Amino acid sequence: MNEERDGWYKWVVTVIARASVERALGRVIEILKEQGLELDYFRALSHVMPDGFIETPPEVGEYSCAEVWLYGFQLEGGRDREAAMREEYAELADEAGVDIAFRREEEYERERRLFCFDMDSTLIQGETIDELAKMAGVGEQVAAVTAAAMRGEIEFQESFRRRVGLLKGLPEARVHEVVQRIPLMDGAERLFRTLKARGMKTAIFSGGFTFFAAVLKERLGVDYVFANELDIRDGYVTGEVPGRIVDGARKAELIVEVAGLEGIPTEEVVAVGDGANDLPMMRLAGMGVAFHAKPVVRAEARFSVTHAGLDGLLYLLGVPDGEWV
Repeated sequence: MNEERDGWYKWVVTVIARASVERALGRVIEILKEQGLELDYFRALSHVMPDGFIETPPEVGEYSCAEVWLYGFQLEGGRDREAAMREEYAELADEAGVDIAFRREEEYERERRLFCFDMDSTLIQGETIDELAKMAGVGEQVAAVTAAAMRGEIEFQESFRRRVGLLKGLPEARVHEVVQRIPLMDGAERLFRTLKARGMKTAIFSGGFTFFAAVLKERLGVDYVFANELDIRDGYVTGEVPGRIVDGARKAELIVEVAGLEGIPTEEVVAVGDGANDLPMMRLAGMGVAFHAKPVVRAEARFSVTHAGLDGLLYLLGVPDGEWV
């Protein structure tokens, strides 16, 4: 590693792929050199070999991941130029089918102690309310409202009340079937096992329902869970929404509340979500990650994971897959 130079900054680029990172690395380095940054060294977080990037089958995950460490003066244009470079990397990530993160060394090395997750389409592979709607025979109507809300076209609270209203009359016995119908997101169990082993705190802040979130709390060992109640009376869903809805504003409040309880500054919080209602907590957290997210969310998020599973988040933290649990 080169010694720190006065007035110079160090930068870290993380490239994650399900196959090979080699295709993207050349262009990653070109973009950095165009900005006057100089290559310091490579570090393999998976079984990617820096010498020619020859890969061997991973022992833990199915990914390849390489970090590129660079140094150089402050980018011309400051933070605006950094944002423009992230856009370049977002385009490259889509073209090459990889995930790319670009940040300063001090941001990369910041401690992360609290991880807050959305649930539907983030921790699980689907939307709970959409599956309930299919059971109730109103799948298309509810799915249309869900999609509009995730794109930010409808205020979340209004969309939520509309969708729950369409579930009126669904038998309680069918509600719990949805737990068996929606699988966990790829890499979820490995991620939570590793976070727990490293002493991290975890939370679910969901616009979905408590009955499913409680299952995840038990299965994944989540420390905190906040979600919405599905009102059931006399064995049937009422279509009413009791209590305060967990929307985007509430998720941001919960980050402050839970971080305060744990004595953790928000700069050390990671927020992960896929929809527009996750943006408030992602903006507030020290590290906001758009996971398999809608375009409007990816466009705003500082970090994005689109091709890897949830365990790919560990690479963004600089954790080699040999240390994954």
